Amino acid sequence: MTDLTKYRELVAQDKGQAIVSTTRADGSVQCSLVNTGVLDHPITGEPVVAYVALGGSRKLTNLRLRPRTTIAVHVGWEWTCVEGDSQLIGPDDPREGIDAERLRVLLREIFMSCGGTHDNWDIYDEAMRTERRTAVLVSPDRAYPVSGRR
Repeated sequence: MTDLTKYRELVAQDKGQAIVSTTRADGSVQCSLVNTGVLDHPITGEPVVAYVALGGSRKLTNLRLRPRTTIAVHVGWEWTCVEGDSQLIGPDDPREGIDAERLRVLLREIFMSCGGTHDNWDIYDEAMRTERRTAVLVSPDRAYPVSGRR
């Protein structure tokens, strides 16, 4: 199992703002800024890096065809990267054992793992449904922590 200790530490300091890199069909890299967190996979129970993606996004299109991804998080001069394969769970990417209610809760869990809070969870849930939001769960097979200036 890949150690996510450094990743967890940095997520807690800045709401998990991270750069997610996916690969386009032509082999070039597509990057996005997202909020990430660490939680246990809802099916396997293994720790994963998670974030929520907008339905119909380029990121999801890329991950459906090429699930490999790299995520870099930093706070000041400290940073770490996680690499692994992504699993998508959402209205356009159903998974056995995850019904609509479990997806609703999972999207909240991911949001909270990034340090997010909300004053009205019903409004949050409706936005997630309307925007066809998808949970992206990255199973890390490599993590490399780096700290301090070089």
